[in-house]
Amino acid sequence: MKIIKCFLTFLVTVLFFSSCVTEDYKMGDLTAPTNLVITPELKGKDATNPFGDGSGVVNVTAKADNALSYKFIYNGEPKVQPSGQMKYSFGTTGTNKYTITVVASGKGGTSATKTIEFEVKVVYVPPAELVTLLTGNSSKTWKIKADGVGHFGLGPVGGNTPTEWYGAPPQGKASSGMYDDRYTFTSTLDFTHNTGADGTVFGRKVLIEQLNGPGGTADGDDILQYPLATNSGKYTLSAPNGVETITLSGKGFIGYYTGGSHQYRIFKRENNELILSTADGNNGFEWWFIIVPE
Repeated sequence: MKIIKCFLTFLVTVLFFSSCVTEDYKMGDLTAPTNLVITPELKGKDATNPFGDGSGVVNVTAKADNALSYKFIYNGEPKVQPSGQMKYSFGTTGTNKYTITVVASGKGGTSATKTIEFEVKVVYVPPAELVTLLTGNSSKTWKIKADGVGHFGLGPVGGNTPTEWYGAPPQGKASSGMYDDRYTFTSTLDFTHNTGADGTVFGRKVLIEQLNGPGGTADGDDILQYPLATNSGKYTLSAPNGVETITLSGKGFIGYYTGGSHQYRIFKRENNELILSTADGNNGFEWWFIIVPE
């Protein structure tokens, strides 16, 4: 019996010390990616066209030693491409600089980061049907669709649902000074804003003062019947990131003065109607408009 007790004591002791032994795990080689090279290939680039052929297409290739995947970051938007290849289609007309950052990822969360800058030329040729719709191939005058539901309204910046937060009912802004305004576009890229018989317009409180200083009648955050003479300027058509856009020169605007970029996204176009939107100068709302020919 004494021998058995001694054996059991020995066995318990062995098991106790065995349980205290830790495993030795090896993480392997955690060498971070090195020699990160980013190469932008501009479509149509040659000695005559150093900034590309005007299409705005750029193929960006990233390579690095010990890299498992790549993340491309443009304009704050990250996209992961394990292949290290990314295609961009820039839409802003003219020759502009763009910045691309690439993060090469390796084992165990290691990484290497590099940023490049390049210039790309974009020559936009608007579709013939858009030019015909907007200008009648000569000159065409538009107005707010005052009798339509949601002819004016607002939603979140960048939203894709017209008048998501508010849409004016038919004739809902009859006292604003907006409905008698007329907007003329010509095929020679001229734009005229006729402010109507009352010589007044509609706009956002404070922002509208960019036009002529204080004036009009305050109605919450709106300014009604703000005095403004008929004025003229220029407009351009472009398609940044594939989105058809009207840009008005100077402080030109349509419907309701919001400041901002004076760029109007063409959200939808069809026979004799355009649905437009623009973000205000406070970057607070996306403003929506429906315009129809006079």
